Amino acid sequence: MKVLVPVKRVIDANVKIRVKADQTGVETANVKMAMNPFCEIAVEEAVRMKEAGTASEVVIVSAGAAQAQETIRTGLAMGADRGVLIQSEAALEPLAVAKLLKAVVEKEGADLVLMGKQAIDGDNNQTGQMLAALLGWPQGTFISKLEKNDSGIKVTREVDGGLEILDLKMPAVLTVDLRLNEPRYASLPNIMKAKKKTIDTFSPEDLGVDVSPRLETIKVVAPPPRKAGVMVDSVAALVDKLRNEAKVI
Repeated sequence: MKVLVPVKRVIDANVKIRVKADQTGVETANVKMAMNPFCEIAVEEAVRMKEAGTASEVVIVSAGAAQAQETIRTGLAMGADRGVLIQSEAALEPLAVAKLLKAVVEKEGADLVLMGKQAIDGDNNQTGQMLAALLGWPQGTFISKLEKNDSGIKVTREVDGGLEILDLKMPAVLTVDLRLNEPRYASLPNIMKAKKKTIDTFSPEDLGVDVSPRLETIKVVAPPPRKAGVMVDSVAALVDKLRNEAKVI
């Protein structure tokens, strides 16, 4: 079984986001970048499947600027076999990414797409669902547990009311949630080995996909700073402020 794992290069989760002075976006120059945390979980699960003998090959794929090769190398160092980079300097919207991934899935003949449920920059939570629709494959989203069986794959989803268990036929698209696993740290020997692993590079044109944006960003602004809190000396004073100042009761 060939597993395809899409990953995204995002600003490191520990970095404070700064808006550009011209309000056209967020500042990425000289900012630490990393693999999207949900993508890390997907890579880890795919590698575990390979180690268990369930998967025969794990392919990492990313779409974006040339620097996304670094993110792919991270996945290779974790244990993936090879990478695919769809190089584009354009801002890629979820539908464009889904179309690019569809082309790669068909080119690779993948049996399973295992990906993060969302990226921490856009927080769209759309690409996996769109990809499943474009492919016409079953999908399981917000996965916290998965198990391969004879008929396909059994997954546990996290939903508002608790947990939902699905039996899906292969091939399928799965998007993973936080509680699926704890991603490993790549060892130094594996980091060195990853430098020699193959990364195939394509452009959107090579794959026959139009990635022209359908949305226009007018302005990006930072949220207003929170006002400082105040101490009250009694419950009565707290109730008075909630009723007369905050007007929430």
